[in-house]
Amino acid sequence: MTDEVEPKRVKGSGVKFAYETLRDEILALDLAPGAVLDETSIAERFGMSRSPVREALIRLAGDDLVVTLSNRSTVVAPIDVQSFPKYVEALDIAQRMNTRLAAELRSDLDLKAIAKRQRDFVAAVTKGEHLAMSEANMAFHMAIAHAGRNPYLAAFYERLLNQGRRMLHLHFTYLEQGHEGVLLTDEHDAMLAAIRDRDVARADALAHAHTRQFRDNFLQYMTQNYLMDASLVALGPAA
Repeated sequence: MTDEVEPKRVKGSGVKFAYETLRDEILALDLAPGAVLDETSIAERFGMSRSPVREALIRLAGDDLVVTLSNRSTVVAPIDVQSFPKYVEALDIAQRMNTRLAAELRSDLDLKAIAKRQRDFVAAVTKGEHLAMSEANMAFHMAIAHAGRNPYLAAFYERLLNQGRRMLHLHFTYLEQGHEGVLLTDEHDAMLAAIRDRDVARADALAHAHTRQFRDNFLQYMTQNYLMDASLVALGPAA
């Protein structure tokens, strides 16, 4: 009787599998910030050579999810709380500008795409699946960005959203602990309504409030769970 042989992966699929698996584990915080990623151990775990693992780690570095240290070891990128104020300032500007443009320039097809992404987000929230919630949340906001017709602002926004997905995961955890506040689903519905009505000023104000709620909840979570001294960045009032 011959031993069972694992089916050969299609060329390139090993990189994709390693990349997507590690990415999901990092975003879900199953791989903690600072965790060492050893190529040999990962290759043995996935039953593949080190080459696709190395390529996957390079792609993850491009996503700012892993970093290579001076001793050449690779670790999960830390969540840099010290730079969070600067991050959230940039996010606020990008979120407001893309949402304002969407309210001004959106088409009927854009509205359908945004509404579809919102339904996907509500479904993920109902199931309580954080990773799916994070993916659907990003898809919702990127549908808004695409409706704004500015690829440069959309690309900048996408990078910021990617960088903040682990922090958003902690935001979801904070909300699930029973803290008061408007549900994200309600905020998304209000943003969609403002875009549908072409109400640029209201879309701007809602996008600003959306960023502010994320900022406050994230810092509250970090303060309560890690006893850190979280200084809130002062986001100015919506224009």
